[in-house]
Amino acid sequence: MNNTVGTLALGHYYDEDTIAAVIIGAGTNACYIERNEAITKCQCLLTNSGQTVVNVEWGSFRPPQIPLTPYDICFYNETTNYYDQGFEKMISGVYLGEIARLVFHKMAQESDVFGTDVDGLAIPFILSTPCLAAIREDDSLDLKEVGSILEEQLKIHNVPLKTRRLVQRVCDIITQRAARLAAAGIVAILQKLGRDGTLCGTTRVRSMTGVPKRSAIAIDGCLYQEYSVFREYLNEAVLEILGEEIAATVVLKVVEEGSGMGAALIAATYSSTRNNSI
Repeated sequence: MNNTVGTLALGHYYDEDTIAAVIIGAGTNACYIERNEAITKCQCLLTNSGQTVVNVEWGSFRPPQIPLTPYDICFYNETTNYYDQGFEKMISGVYLGEIARLVFHKMAQESDVFGTDVDGLAIPFILSTPCLAAIREDDSLDLKEVGSILEEQLKIHNVPLKTRRLVQRVCDIITQRAARLAAAGIVAILQKLGRDGTLCGTTRVRSMTGVPKRSAIAIDGCLYQEYSVFREYLNEAVLEILGEEIAATVVLKVVEEGSGMGAALIAATYSSTRNNSI
């Protein structure tokens, strides 16, 4: 039982079409409901219902198909356990601000784009992901908020507008990549369950056959809930990958307090089942 499973439980309580849950906050993870016959490793531990919740722990996913950059924390030796949790370190809220800080630090080393007072850029994790989000979402003509964050958080003063636009662009790229990777993970679960319009593992063109199945994905976590640009990029990527026809059957639903309330639901269900069997 963890926060992802709790979110799945609460999502399924309100919507029986909920087949998976995703956490996108300080960290990231996913779980989904699998058919018992599709789980070959532990047949003796499976449930009587014919279904089992699989906790993916996708934060530790590190496929060779996903290219890493020199700015990814997986390559950054000063970070504790830097090689662990590769997927999480490209997506979640603990790390996105630090990726941006590493890019800015490299820019300062190779150019005078930030001027000479750039000591703050050498401090690990000085730039938080909420600051990155505020930079990206600044829609003022002079990017005043971007300038304020650079001054207050990084102690870089009098940054020209051209540089502020560059800073915002970097934050946009980091946000978009994170959101699209999370979307790819969600679609991978749909594919595993045969809910993406293909036969699992094949390259058939995605098209609807038969009666469409509605698939709800419960999502909790501050990054998805509170960072509107991230949420928009993720939703757009799911639509792009699945296509309009299949994407219309997939619902991404925010489930607040899923961790605690979902755990309470599971505990209550288990308690009720035990009492009825005595």
